[in-house]
Amino acid sequence: MKLTRLAAAAAAAALGLTLTACGSESGGGGGDQPYIAIVSKGFQHQFWQAVKQGAEEEAAKLGARVTFVGPATEQDVEEQLNMLTNDLAKSPDAIGFAALDSKAAAPLLEQAQAQDIPVVAFDSGVESDIPVTTVATDNKAAAAEAAKHMAEALDGKGKVAMVVHDQTSRSGIDRRDGFREWMEANAPGITVLDPQYGGGDQLESANITKSIISANPDLDGVYASNEGSAIGVINGVRESGKEGLTVVGFDSGQAQIDAIRSGAMTGAVTQDPIDMGRRLVASAMKAINGEELPKQIDTNFYWYDRNNIDDEEIQAAIYE
Repeated sequence: MKLTRLAAAAAAAALGLTLTACGSESGGGGGDQPYIAIVSKGFQHQFWQAVKQGAEEEAAKLGARVTFVGPATEQDVEEQLNMLTNDLAKSPDAIGFAALDSKAAAPLLEQAQAQDIPVVAFDSGVESDIPVTTVATDNKAAAAEAAKHMAEALDGKGKVAMVVHDQTSRSGIDRRDGFREWMEANAPGITVLDPQYGGGDQLESANITKSIISANPDLDGVYASNEGSAIGVINGVRESGKEGLTVVGFDSGQAQIDAIRSGAMTGAVTQDPIDMGRRLVASAMKAINGEELPKQIDTNFYWYDRNNIDDEEIQAAIYE
């Protein structure tokens, strides 16, 4: 999808185009409560449900009202722009925004600024100085951690594929580049194939994985950059009948947890989405109250595999 088309969509959305969203509201309807509108990248993966849970818990604690919406798939940038427009029309006290495309929402962010609505970016930053802070994992460092464990599992040699959720969001870019750059700097014996993009869609990522395996019979490993991509890779490897592949994922969810316990997946890097949701709302409340915020609020990430999956620290971060 071309950027010019998305920019036009954002401009049209800013004029008032409306669309029914996937989402929910919590915290009651009291007009005296600060209202925080949250627009995520999606609504279907358990990761976003966990962010939503954390946001709702923090809103209840701080006496705020939140709504949480996201498009049906993480490929639908235009739908997300329309959801952001709809929320801006409600004149919330603050906006939480996880951008699918780090550039396409610029007109709407400018509209939020013009309306004096503070924007808190989360999960993925945007290419703009308008957000008062960004609540996100250090995705490059997290991807480097995944690369390190992949290299260790392969004894520093082999051929590895990448199935990445997108090349437009900051998280997609950083999880791609962080993995590839670590390999280039630290594992010269490993060849990393050009990334393939599945939009975080399980079926598309499975089909991509099967195509990669077919074209590369000497493939040794596959890295998947988010929950949907990882589930697709797991399914694609199984459907292909290929054995002995090292699969490293990102995020958690029941399918990845089961694959790690069974040995179908070596391990994954998990974020802490509940904590991300809590910090998002806490930061929005500080912005509403005029408090200064750092430009970046780094949320945690952890490597987990069969050896540590039941550790208390990991259990607190993974979600089913």
